[in-house]
Amino acid sequence: MNAGSSSIKTALFDAALTEVLRIEATGIGTAGSIKIGTIAQAADLSDNAAALAAIFAALAGQGIAVSTLHAVAHRVVHGGTKLTQASLITPQVRDAIADCITLAPLHNPHHLAAIDAVRQLAPDLPQCASFDTAFHATIPDVARRYALPDRTDLAGLQRYGFHGTSYAALVRALPEQSGTLPRRLLACHLGNGASLCAILDGRSVATTMGYSPLSGLTMGTRVGEIDAGAVLRLVRQLGLDETETLLHHDAGLLGLSNLSPDMRSLETSDSPAAQFAIDHFCYWAARQAGSMIAAMGGLDAIAFTGGIGENSATIRNTILDKLSWMGNLPSYTVEAQEEIQIAREASVLLTP
Repeated sequence: MNAGSSSIKTALFDAALTEVLRIEATGIGTAGSIKIGTIAQAADLSDNAAALAAIFAALAGQGIAVSTLHAVAHRVVHGGTKLTQASLITPQVRDAIADCITLAPLHNPHHLAAIDAVRQLAPDLPQCASFDTAFHATIPDVARRYALPDRTDLAGLQRYGFHGTSYAALVRALPEQSGTLPRRLLACHLGNGASLCAILDGRSVATTMGYSPLSGLTMGTRVGEIDAGAVLRLVRQLGLDETETLLHHDAGLLGLSNLSPDMRSLETSDSPAAQFAIDHFCYWAARQAGSMIAAMGGLDAIAFTGGIGENSATIRNTILDKLSWMGNLPSYTVEAQEEIQIAREASVLLTP
């Protein structure tokens, strides 16, 4: 289950971890709909609880009673410094997720709303959580810490990294696909949200996202790398709320192209601004790749995943061309498998 501000996406797996069905509730709080597989129908989705009730009703309509489910496994964006591995959701874990709201105010409240709604609808159903930050718990302190004083009022201000579920899935899938896991692997999760990860001996040692999913690469609507001084100026000039909207929702590919955050639309456009947005995306991916390569002391292979990474040969080839100074290195395209990774982690937790 992946609960956001206006949607809840679910995938149902059987005991063999084979995907059975997808159900998505969209338009929560507005004119909502439930999509079962590829078929959508209108539904009353006034809030998360109503959306979860509609999802459970849709399952029942497919002959799957809630009582037959073994667990619900949630994607949670931020686990902070305490939640560094997948966990059964106990009252203590729920409180720890709530403590991370200040670190992920756009994400964790919606995850908690879904967790609470499931508990109300099916109180005996076990719930598990997989954390996007967990894979990066192995990053060394020299890469994790900002150059800030060691003060209690500044606790929690550090680089966390995200897309961890995707990277964990990639580390598992790549050896099955290619027969090997390169020792020094540059992993590129490229989608509406985008990041790079330096994976050394199967463990994260650096990543481009930091304190929040806002930093690093140029993204669909997120600004990526920007000087803190520029952010301070924006806050003084526009105010906090408008600055937050600008940096999270009006920047990135959308802001540069003034057209769309969707790479597919940009690649079919003849607009110079659209081409510049593509160039910006590829330039910063390659430039920040240099930082990841330095963190590993070299490079043995590159792997692409995510919607853009999997589907745009043009973007992959442009980035690889910009990294050709590294020599002729193998590159792989790996299907994103976040849902099955979450299901797999829950299955391990539930195994006696």
